Amino acid sequence: MTEKFSTINSTLSPSELGQFIQQKYGLNDKTECSIFRLAMNHLYIVHDDEKKYVFRVYTCNWRTKLEIEEELRLLLHLKENNRPAAYPIEDKSNTLIQEIEAPEGKRFGVLFSYANGTKTAKFSAQTSFLIGEALAKVHQSTENFELKRISYNSQNLLNNSIVRIKKFFNKNNSEVEFLEKLSAFLTLKIDKIDNQKVRYGSVHLDVWFDNLHIDDEKEITFFDFDFCGNGYLCFDISYFLFQLLATNLNEEDYQVKADSFLKGYETVTEISSEEKKLLPFACLAIMTYYISIQCDRFEYWTNIFLNEDHLTRMVNNLKRWIAYNKIEFES
Repeated sequence: MTEKFSTINSTLSPSELGQFIQQKYGLNDKTECSIFRLAMNHLYIVHDDEKKYVFRVYTCNWRTKLEIEEELRLLLHLKENNRPAAYPIEDKSNTLIQEIEAPEGKRFGVLFSYANGTKTAKFSAQTSFLIGEALAKVHQSTENFELKRISYNSQNLLNNSIVRIKKFFNKNNSEVEFLEKLSAFLTLKIDKIDNQKVRYGSVHLDVWFDNLHIDDEKEITFFDFDFCGNGYLCFDISYFLFQLLATNLNEEDYQVKADSFLKGYETVTEISSEEKKLLPFACLAIMTYYISIQCDRFEYWTNIFLNEDHLTRMVNNLKRWIAYNKIEFES
């Protein structure tokens, strides 16, 4: 007798998904669909000879329908305000979210506009200026824009994350101990912030080169707002700076690009002195949170690299940031 097993994360056939998308969205009969990336969510590139799109299939039990609706509400808000972000597209019946019955259960799918340009980690200081300028324009529209989604704070970025990291690695090694001490240190820093002097609203929380396209060194478009939620807007600034340092081993190059990014941002919106005080610390909290997310989703996106060596590399990046910013932290 053949045993039948349930699944936790199937891959939808791109050819069948292409036919589904063509019918739902009224695309032409030359529509093609191909797998782009199977990671936290599954991404497909769709084109019909005229236009190019991205279709995201959320992994099962990753986001609730309400969470996705709120992400899309934010993106439509940005589109209405002419902000540089990819946006969701309605099907022929004016529906934004498709419900797909996969072997593991219900999954949600959304068709997005394709951001013009390309992604690259090797961009100039002038492009860094444009990224800062573009992010500030997004923040102009997301300030005080509240989402019915997670509100990022020290509890869920740090305290809850440490519990999950310790559970995944199942023992206290030096890196986990470092993260635990860092979490306590950062909690004090974040909780002392004067909320009246720090802008708050909807944040992207994952702004880096992998989630933006650069078109002809002139236009910037952000995408992948999957981690959007409520928080201090300077979280996005801090996270971008951290990723910029991580992808620029030459620290002089980093400093030129970081200064240019901040200058571009402040041509649109001022960064308050209280926000600037938070910039060295916020990204460390966000990275701790993302380490815990990798642990949480291990079984869904086959992180074969997620082991103690990977944790060491992640922690070394945090230590490099701490050293570069001369943060006084006793580990």
